[in-house]
Amino acid sequence: MKKEGFILFTLLMMGFYVQAQDYKTAVGVRISSADATLNSGISFKHFFGSTALEALVTFGDPFAIGALLEKHKPTGPAGLTWFYGGGAYVGFGDNRYFGGQGVIGLDYKFQDVPINASLDWKPELNFVKEFSFEPAAIGLSIRFTIK
Repeated sequence: MKKEGFILFTLLMMGFYVQAQDYKTAVGVRISSADATLNSGISFKHFFGSTALEALVTFGDPFAIGALLEKHKPTGPAGLTWFYGGGAYVGFGDNRYFGGQGVIGLDYKFQDVPINASLDWKPELNFVKEFSFEPAAIGLSIRFTIK
């Protein structure tokens, strides 16, 4: 947990020294700290005003896809937002998976560089295969932004 705290602190501090700008669409990778059904993989995020739709794809066993609807709110320096939301996922492998997920985190867009970073907590509640809860899913996403 010390590593996640350091990453969060670093993202916050970058906001005080670098002015940021908004973005409309971004694609990149998400690295997760837990073996949730939807963990490390590809992240695609698109904004509709202050609301974003984030699609996640995890390759492996299980192969999983999911979507999150996120509400972003500005905080602190320009370009830094906090967000919250929820969504669902499905997984395919030796077994089938289906569940709900929530998310809360920080999102930052660097100025003059087409890079976005976010740090989030994304717990999952699995309904199919077995009823289970994964509370420890902390993720770091690094994305290339498209204005």
